[in-house]
Parts: sequence; structure tokens; C-alpha cells
Amino acid sequence: MAFVHRTTMAPTKLELLAGWLPQQSWYVGDARATELAVAGGFRLDDPEGEVGIEIMIVVDTAAPRPVAYLVPMSYRGAAAETVPGAALIGTSEHGVLGTRWIYDGVRDPVAVEQLRALLRGEATPQHRSESDTADPSVAVHPAGPEDGADVRVNRILRPAGTAEGSSAGIVAGWTWPDGTPARGVVATSA
Repeated sequence: MAFVHRTTMAPTKLELLAGWLPQQSWYVGDARATELAVAGGFRLDDPEGEVGIEIMIVVDTAAPRPVAYLVPMSYRGAAAETVPGAALIGTSEHGVLGTRWIYDGVRDPVAVEQLRALLRGEATPQHRSESDTADPSVAVHPAGPEDGADVRVNRILRPAGTAEGSSAGIVAGWTWPDGTPARGVVATSA
């Protein structure tokens, strides 16, 4: 199980995402006025213990109606040869671990494999801010043998209770800026 350090990162994850998120084709906000807040998410463990995997939900509060985005991220201690350079969100100085290379998790093979494992019922979602603690709020509807091996991540989240259009999916919660809780499908088996 991954250990969550209580330390600083400079720049912070939100600072890195504020520059990266508006450059993505699926971003629907105004790139000149991005205001991000962490709204939810969970972690996954890398069986090798080398890659940190966080499935973060952020809300852009600058939009007239706040928009919730799913941003899977992987954290590495060195630049990854197996991840395309365009997937790099940025680097940050971690107060305990040193320089971290932070990648878009949907393009990192370790993060994608752990999402697949979660959909197969072979991984356990972990609390995003507590070490060695499962997150029971994440509902997983495991993929069956007839479901595809690929993972489809919903980048823009909409409140819903089940995996729409698929028998296999991951449902997680987040909190809107006004304090209202929401749940929606974050990923499905493709």
C-alpha cells in the first residue's frame, strides 16, 4: 500500500494543473480564468511500489457553472521512457521524495494497468489522503470476460449513480463548491 506523505510540493498539483488543463482538447472553461479546487478522488497502488497513482477530481470554479474534471495522475522519481513526453503535466519538488515527474495518468501504462485491475476487481481504491486505507466510497462494478480490456476515462464528470452504458465501471464522489455532494462514473471498461 502506498504511503501518503504530509509534506509540501512546489509547484503544487493545482498550480501545475492550472497551466496544463486549459491546453487539453476536452477542457470547456475559459483558459484565461481557471480557478481549480480539489473536489475528490482516490489513489491506486502500483504493485512495484515505484509509481504514485492519484485519480483526482478537480472543479473549475471560474466558469458560470462549475465544471468537474477527472485528472488521473502518475508520479515518478525520474522521467519515464514508457510515457510520451506530451503526457508530462510538469515537475514538482516533493518535500520528502525530491523531484517528481507528474504525468497524465491515462497515458502512463502503470496507471492504466491499475485502472484495468480495478475494473477487473483485482485492485482496491485507496483513500487519497490516508496511508494504507481503502476508500469504500468508490464503487466498482467489475468487468466481466465479455467486457473490453481498455479503460475509458470520463474527463468531464456529470452526476450519476451507475455506470451509464456499461455493466462495468467506477463510480466516485466529489463535492461542488457550494458543499453539495455528487457522484458519477469516472471510468468504464471499453
